[in-house]
Amino acid sequence: MEKLVAADAETHSPDVVAENIEQLKALFPEAFTEGKVDFEVLKQLLGGAVEEREEKYGLTWHGKRRARQLALTPSTGTLRPCPQDSVDWDTTDNLMIEGDNLEVLKLLQKSYARKVKMIYIDPPYNTGGDFVYPDDFQDNIKNYLMRTGQLESDGRKNTSNSDASGRFHTDWLNMIYPRLRLAMSLLRDDGVIFISIDDTEVSNLRHVCDDLFGPENFIAEIIWESAGKNDARQIGINHEYIVVFAKNRNLTKREWSVAKVAVEPILREVERLKKQCGDNYDAASEAMANWYKANKSTPSYAHRRYRYIDKNGLYKEENPTQPGGRKFDLKNPFTGETIKLTKGRGWGFDQKQFEELVNQGRISFISSDSIMLRLYLHETDRVTPQSVLYQPTRSASERLAKLLGATYFDFPKDETVIQTLIEMASERDDIVMDFFAGSGTTAHAVFAQNALDKLNRRFVLVQLPEPLDADNNEQKLAAKYCDELGRPRTIAELTKERLRRAGKKIREENPMFHGDLGFRVFKLDSTNIRAWEPNRDDLPTTLHDSIEHLKTDRTEQDILFELLLKLGLDLTIPIEQKPIAGKAVHNIGAGTLLVCLAAQIGSVEVEPLAQGIVAWHKALAPAGETTVIFRDSAFADDMAKTNLSAILQQHELDNVRSL
Repeated sequence: MEKLVAADAETHSPDVVAENIEQLKALFPEAFTEGKVDFEVLKQLLGGAVEEREEKYGLTWHGKRRARQLALTPSTGTLRPCPQDSVDWDTTDNLMIEGDNLEVLKLLQKSYARKVKMIYIDPPYNTGGDFVYPDDFQDNIKNYLMRTGQLESDGRKNTSNSDASGRFHTDWLNMIYPRLRLAMSLLRDDGVIFISIDDTEVSNLRHVCDDLFGPENFIAEIIWESAGKNDARQIGINHEYIVVFAKNRNLTKREWSVAKVAVEPILREVERLKKQCGDNYDAASEAMANWYKANKSTPSYAHRRYRYIDKNGLYKEENPTQPGGRKFDLKNPFTGETIKLTKGRGWGFDQKQFEELVNQGRISFISSDSIMLRLYLHETDRVTPQSVLYQPTRSASERLAKLLGATYFDFPKDETVIQTLIEMASERDDIVMDFFAGSGTTAHAVFAQNALDKLNRRFVLVQLPEPLDADNNEQKLAAKYCDELGRPRTIAELTKERLRRAGKKIREENPMFHGDLGFRVFKLDSTNIRAWEPNRDDLPTTLHDSIEHLKTDRTEQDILFELLLKLGLDLTIPIEQKPIAGKAVHNIGAGTLLVCLAAQIGSVEVEPLAQGIVAWHKALAPAGETTVIFRDSAFADDMAKTNLSAILQQHELDNVRSL
């Protein structure tokens, strides 16, 4: 039975550098000498593709090399499950993770690499007052725990990035670069990323994304216009940006569309009028016109040209000619007369297509030689998204304040706008990620869009549990709110509470929707596996403490989910538990992973436990190889461990590990 230790690949996030070297070695074995890359040989093999000049086009800054290396450094942390903070823990596929997003993105690499369809983030805009969280190259887990008050601090403080700093842009670039580098590897090949930003760093962000994704994968720079303030001395800035890049634009869905605004109320009214008026379509059309008049103050009024009702639905009448169309004599199929063609225009169909439209009831004959084409709202209720959108920020703040009971976030992103992005770039069971979750807008938008189109998108949120200071006037109210909830004073607690309330509200407003409105909470922490850290002043105590390979303050569930994470399994994968010989055995992935983390396995318990596992494995009949894992310190002695392994291996369960 092979023992998992802290140095094993299974105990930390992927070593991206080692993986890159192996791929390079497979492609260019002759470029390696004694395990090292010979760059001169590699240059020769790559020929003209190597940039030789010292000066070249691109964005560079002090620390870029270190930022790149930071993204490639594996994490030894883990994500500890928190069912008590979650909603529908046993059934949900959604994740809310508390922690430093740099470390969390590293830890998710094995389980979620190339699985995320869409990422939306609203990172710090670097306006001079943004929260700065300096990364620690040596031990970012310890750094994170200290800065969030989970370990005794060494005196370093979280600060704002002042625009008077000589490293103003550099600090922001060193923060965003490694996170985008890691996020890119989580995206599916047809995935896309949306990044909110303002004028301060938009140009730098474009250069960073060009560097990581390639300029050929740039999709658009959306301008988000909001209500402006009338206090500017020169030009009032009333917009920000959403930068959009594809992982591979050639593989991204070629046509995006979104529903026209406020169409649903109109279609519901049409169905009501058709039931009320029956075949009397003139009465239904007149009632529809009156409905528009009564709803002048609503967005639905913009569609008032769709005012006629027939058996097929609500329609408007359009001129069926167009500039540069087909110029020929179109014949009335009933009279044989030529239908007049306006000078400079042509028909949008030929004679055969025209007669098919007539048979379908889509042509209105104004006279024997004049026609109009019926366009139905339910067939034209989607449009291509535009690069400029308008949505005032105040309405989002008001809705969130109403949901939570007070204003705790000054400028939350608008969930209806994010919902539109989700609608156009994701579908079915896609994963949507936001690793700067803030108030939880993205998850709220996923809930709302799923309820609207009856799909089952999943979300993965990451939010730093940034402490709230009760003595700070701007944070005092939020800190008090956390106290009232009986929860720690952190931003992440506000995020979770919003998700709970948003899910409940959507369920109440959509009683027929039975989709997933829950989420599993995990918290970033150091690994459950004890590292060898000798105390030179008290070596006997260190040796005694190291007998137990796992940290004594961690639960069986903590250890189980670290296994899922480090073995590359989904954190929401179904887990079945079964008692065998008095021990809890977990079945994960339909028998591909069997785990028994019992604290003690006596010699007399070995055979019934092994035989029970064998019987369950046969019943499960997994398609692939099965891994069986035990707690190393549980065995009474080495003989018990050897006997259990031997029984399992006799029944073709060869991959037996301990930790």
